[in-house]
Amino acid sequence: MSEIYFVRHGQASFGSSNYDQLSELGHEQARLLGEYFREREMGFDHIVTGDMVRHRETAEGICVGMGLDAQQFEVYPELNEFDFHSVLRAYTTQFPDQALPEKPVAKDFFQRLKKGILLWSTNELQGELPETWANFEQRLLAFRESVMQRHAGQRILAVSSGGAIAMLIRQLLLAPESVMVELNLQTRNTAVTHCRFNNKVMRLSSFNNVPHLDRLDRQSLITYT
Repeated sequence: MSEIYFVRHGQASFGSSNYDQLSELGHEQARLLGEYFREREMGFDHIVTGDMVRHRETAEGICVGMGLDAQQFEVYPELNEFDFHSVLRAYTTQFPDQALPEKPVAKDFFQRLKKGILLWSTNELQGELPETWANFEQRLLAFRESVMQRHAGQRILAVSSGGAIAMLIRQLLLAPESVMVELNLQTRNTAVTHCRFNNKVMRLSSFNNVPHLDRLDRQSLITYT
């Protein structure tokens, strides 16, 4: 059986000078997911990540929870998040009346980002952007094709980001661009998305599950940023 478990990184440092690192809670979420895998005796033939710090730290935390020694992860930059800072900046520049308030909260940020992504997906977002929507689509397609050809019969753990995972699911479902935005904004930290595949096709089995946090005493550990 060939299967891949996509995991969104743990809670990052939203609102700090460096978003690309896990918060203390993010480290805990990753470790608890690893403990969940260990309790169910779920091993992986390969652990792959994007090349972002939050991806590596999440994979390391999962390994700690699984009781594994330090691992060498296979790095795929294709799993990196899109540059949402650039998308947000381009949107608020294009629409000055949408500038963030002096003391923004998460809702202010995500409302504008959602609109910016939708414009980006239809090539209507102006300004300097490091990546086109088409390039974003293509790199997730390239990752999926690589996995299907190289890892037949294996169980893969892939640590990535919400936007990248949402794009891949949109592709699997043959859904419109707007679906990626909705999936992205509802993906929880360290949520698990499960797919099965062969060398011709990959199919979605489940999305956005947090079984390691699905307890009354862990509800406060469920986050989205």
